[in-house]
Amino acid sequence: MQCFKESDRAHYPFGVPTVDNANTLWIELFYSALNQNGWVGLCKVAMLTEIEAQGWSLNPGRYVGVAQRQEAEDFDFAQRLEELNEELEVLNGEARELEERIAENVAQILNT
Repeated sequence: MQCFKESDRAHYPFGVPTVDNANTLWIELFYSALNQNGWVGLCKVAMLTEIEAQGWSLNPGRYVGVAQRQEAEDFDFAQRLEELNEELEVLNGEARELEERIAENVAQILNT
């Protein structure tokens, strides 16, 4: 069974992986796909020239970065906290009502 096409060789600078371990194959395919899709900071397939330029260091920090952080929206923290607290109070009230209904139902079942 052939898992790779000849066109797959371009994705593997060190050769097409051997399928002696399914986990190894899955990991290689997974990280290759992440790298191709540009998931900044998660993984990187480094070419030998890049590794040589880094003094043959395989420290991940030399090859992967952190995605640029988006600017936080301007919002009033106190106002948002108050809104969330009000929502929490409503949800807690509903939870207490459900708790009471469940207790009543259990009592009815046990008394019959």
